[in-house]
Amino acid sequence: MLRGLDIRDMLIIDRLELAFQPGLNVLTGETGAGKSILLDSLGFVLGWRGRAELVRAGAEQGEVTAWFDLADDHPAQTVLETAGWSRSDELILRRVNTRDGRKTAYVNDRRASGEVLRALSETLVELHGQHDDRGLLNPRGHRLLLDEFGNLANRIDATRKAWRALSEARRKLAALEAHLAELAAEEDFLRHAVAELDALAPEPGEDEKLDALRRLMQGAEKIREDIAKAHEALGLQGAEGRMGDALRWLEGASTQAEGQLDAPIAALERALVELGEASTGIDTVLDGLAFNPSELEDAEERLFAIRALARKHDVLPDELNAFAEGLRQRLATLDASTGDLSDMKIAVQSAEKAYETAAQTVSQARRQAAQKLDSAMAAELAPLKMERAVFTTTITETDPGPDGIDAVAFTVATNPGAPSGALNKIASGGELSRFLLALKVCLTKSASGLTMIFDEIDRGVGGATADAVGRRLAALADDAQVLVVTHSPQVAALGGHHWRVEKRVEKDMTTSTVVPLTDPDRVDEIARMLSGDTITDEARGAARALLAG
Repeated sequence: MLRGLDIRDMLIIDRLELAFQPGLNVLTGETGAGKSILLDSLGFVLGWRGRAELVRAGAEQGEVTAWFDLADDHPAQTVLETAGWSRSDELILRRVNTRDGRKTAYVNDRRASGEVLRALSETLVELHGQHDDRGLLNPRGHRLLLDEFGNLANRIDATRKAWRALSEARRKLAALEAHLAELAAEEDFLRHAVAELDALAPEPGEDEKLDALRRLMQGAEKIREDIAKAHEALGLQGAEGRMGDALRWLEGASTQAEGQLDAPIAALERALVELGEASTGIDTVLDGLAFNPSELEDAEERLFAIRALARKHDVLPDELNAFAEGLRQRLATLDASTGDLSDMKIAVQSAEKAYETAAQTVSQARRQAAQKLDSAMAAELAPLKMERAVFTTTITETDPGPDGIDAVAFTVATNPGAPSGALNKIASGGELSRFLLALKVCLTKSASGLTMIFDEIDRGVGGATADAVGRRLAALADDAQVLVVTHSPQVAALGGHHWRVEKRVEKDMTTSTVVPLTDPDRVDEIARMLSGDTITDEARGAARALLAG
């Protein structure tokens, strides 16, 4: 319940503090006195969209504070806990607007975002007016309102989940079909390329090995001739033979040389050993350089084939193996496509059935809720002097979507036999007010702890009809807190608490204030509403009669 409202430096309000009560609270006043400013200020602290310029002329900032009593099971408690606040039996909202447009909000003296304010406001206050802002006159919002009335949130969640699953299954099927179409378009290329790569079977690093072998074999022909000549020069026909002869000759002469040839003979023997090792090493090299000329041709042919294939597919030679594996996988996907495509189509069919079941469940629940809403509206319209009017919730099939397959529209027929149509096209101003009042009452019956504000909901009605509207509002206030901004004396007279909004001009400064009315004050105010600026005794008598009920 809204307990109080404190407004400072907002528009033409200098300083205003109001303490509201349970039951029916009535605000009256002349046109332009500032009643709409009061509602703008309340909307500002609740985070609603409203006027851009709110700060009073000459002030640096405007500020609005509202405080509410909360029962332990009030829906706002859940919002507080979700946002990180502690549960509390009192909720204080404060919001500041500076001259340069910056807005700062606080919840129980702790900084809060506009999102938190709006989430709280949805559980705290419901604003109703003839020009409704919640979409009662817009058929695009009627389905949501019916779902709220029927408490269909769980069923709607199930339908949305099924729709998401169906959408995902269809997306995957479309993606697979597009991918398979792309693969099918290049099937001939894939099969030819894989066969070509498999036939060559290049290995990582093979290009480098072949290139090194090719260079070695090409260089071998140039050096083998010189190495062979060197081998011949060192052999028996060359140095080794000559040195052997020299050793024999020296050994034959050594017996007569008195030991003078011992050292040369030893050196020559060592040289022959070294010469033998050199010849053996050269033999090994010559054996390594020996190859069949066709081996060079084979190495060059394979090296050139690997490089040509790499250029063809625009990859490096060492990447051919991995590239071939990728092509094989694409080809395998294509070969397995029949089974995958069949499985995916079955998955889509299953998702379609699940969605259809969920959508039909919601549709059936909506039709049941529509019947209950139509019956509730009939019960509400009778005491509002519209017992002959017919309210109908029409449900037609529309394109499937996340919320189901239903289009919902509220239609009315003001008289039996008259054609039904949209609320704002069929009903007159006074009838529209009463339809909206009845509809609001029906749609908010399940809301607990909600303060309902009716802004001139009685516009366009008078006499007995205005009295009927007032009595319905008063009955509604028996179980809730109701604030009514009204120009109707019949409605004002039924209020349990009455305030008058006044506009004053002092020292060229216009300000608006709200004055609580005593019983004598109420007589004069209702008399003013009946007769205008000049209050007559007859008007006071009529006001007393209205207040007496």
